[in-house]
Formats: sequence, structure tokens, C-alpha cells
Amino acid sequence: MTSLSDFTPNEMMTIAAARALSNDDVCFVGIGAPSAACNVARLTHAPDITLIYESGTIGTAPNVLPLSIGDGELCETAVTTVSVPEMFRYWLQGGRISIGFLGAAQLDRFGNINTTVIGDYHKPKVRLPGGGGAPEIASSCKEVFITMKQATRGMVDKIDFYTSFGHGDGGNHRERLGITTKGPTLLITDLAIWKPDPETKEFTVVSMHRGVTRDMVQETCGWTVRFSERLEETPPPTDLELTTLRELQARTEKAHGGKKGT
Repeated sequence: MTSLSDFTPNEMMTIAAARALSNDDVCFVGIGAPSAACNVARLTHAPDITLIYESGTIGTAPNVLPLSIGDGELCETAVTTVSVPEMFRYWLQGGRISIGFLGAAQLDRFGNINTTVIGDYHKPKVRLPGGGGAPEIASSCKEVFITMKQATRGMVDKIDFYTSFGHGDGGNHRERLGITTKGPTLLITDLAIWKPDPETKEFTVVSMHRGVTRDMVQETCGWTVRFSERLEETPPPTDLELTTLRELQARTEKAHGGKKGT
């Protein structure tokens, strides 16, 4: 067994996210933390998972984490590579992808994501990379997982721009707009695991990682946090999970000159 001193909050987040994936999933992978989680799953309990990246690579099995969707490692290790129009029209909009795995610069309690600007759109404090394929992933994948580090600047009461639609204002907002997919069903942070309330769709903490307190979760979140009545403790990483993640990061760092790809 591991102890709290044996792993970092970021490692716990990545491994908890990896555990949420199954062997039969077809997963549309975002760069960064989602990519790390998906590849740890592939290298441990889900060897047959199908990983798809926005650049058109299908069934990719990278030996190191990609720095972008254009990283040659993805194409070189993929079963096949298709055009971006085919990727989006046939695979994504065709309902063939079970899980969309995304990160966020800003996130609200209903799983709406901002990766466009911080501040006013016309005079932003920070202009972010933008949505890329994330808006389509958020609406077309059968369900969406989100992973991010907790901080009040990222988990906010109201996002500055709607890049990727989650549950909107809550409740049946997706259904009212004609969106038939489930939307965000899981949020994994470095402190806790969250799931949307069945009725309101507000993210609720269902499990806290070892050593984390309710105050720690609230102090790093910009809205009043709801905790499940059946709050659990996230099982710590196993030796296999930690070793797999660390070896993957070490290979990535060596290949990319100090960058871990997370």
C-alpha cells in the first residue's frame, strides 16, 4: 500500500481519472491531463481502449505523451489516420465516441467550460487558445469527463465565456436545446471526484482523495460546494498505477527535452 507522502495530488488526479475509463471505451482525448489519464488507463487496466485525437488518429498508442494533436507520435502509433472532416462528421457527430475527455481553464458548477478568454471578450485580461474541437466534443460524445486542478480562478461561479456547453443553467437545459447526449458526467480534480446531481446537474463531491478535507475543497472552489451524503475516500494509487504514470512521464520528459506532456 502507498501512503500520502508517496504520491502527489496531481498523480492522484491522473490515476483517478484513468480508473474511470473502461476497456471498451472509444475516447476522444484532449491534450495535457486528459491524455495522461487515458494513456495510463491503456497501459494498465484498459489495454483495448480506443484513443482518438482531434488530428484524425484512431487507435493511437503513444509511447510518450504528445505535446499537441500534431505530434508525430500519434500518427506513427495509430491504427489509422483519417481527415479532420471525417473525424468530426463521421466519428464524432456520428455518435461513435463514448467518452470525451476534456480539460478547462474555467469551469462552473454545471460543467460549462471556458477556454477562450479571461475577462471581457473584446478586452480580455488573457486570451486563451480557444475551443478547437472541444465544443463539438462536449455536445456529440455520449458523455464527457473533465479533469483539472482546483483553484478559485479556474472553478468559478460564472465563466467569462461559454466555449464548451455542459449543462447550461442546470436541470434539463441540454434537452431543451435538443442536445441528446449526457454531457459532463464526471469531474476529477487533484482533491476530489465530482458527479452531477441527477436533477439539478450541479457538480457534487462524491469522493475526496486521502488527506483532503472539506475545507480544502471549498477554499479552492469559487462556488458553494455540495457534498454527497455518502461521501467516500478515493482509494490511493497502486504501485502499478504509480509506476506506469511515472515511467510514462519520464519517457515523455526525455523525448521532449524536459516537458512531461501533462
